[in-house]
Amino acid sequence: MINILGTYECKVDVKGRFMFPAPFKNQMGETYKQGFVIKRSIFKKCLELFPVDHWQDETSMVSKLNMFKKKNAEFITKFMAGVKPVELDGPGRLLIPKDLQAYGGIKKEIVLTSVVNRIEIWDKAAYEQAVDYDPDDFADLAEEVMGEFETDN
Repeated sequence: MINILGTYECKVDVKGRFMFPAPFKNQMGETYKQGFVIKRSIFKKCLELFPVDHWQDETSMVSKLNMFKKKNAEFITKFMAGVKPVELDGPGRLLIPKDLQAYGGIKKEIVLTSVVNRIEIWDKAAYEQAVDYDPDDFADLAEEVMGEFETDN
């Protein structure tokens, strides 16, 4: 499993393409040559880009759901909405499909940011708004989310 690290700003051309950051390619080794899967985020107004092998891990969890339960079938339909395979072209650009550009509100400037095994693709203005937080509120959230874990220190 690859852990991807970094945040990069990119420009999107009129066709919806952007240069995939070289540091991400370097971290992924040969994995990026297998392609990616791009989809809507579940909880945020951004897109998620998965290396193909990580996407297979995601779908293996989803495929275990019982499709004869209405909520499961509904979830899978929404989870898979807009999912598309994408690959880097010769110059190293990635195309964001039009429907996903519209979903993410993507205009000309984007931010690509790592989230463990995937890359989030944000419209730059939306990203800046999403990461603008009150330090005290974030401290409370960190305590609530991470306070249960034991540390080795």
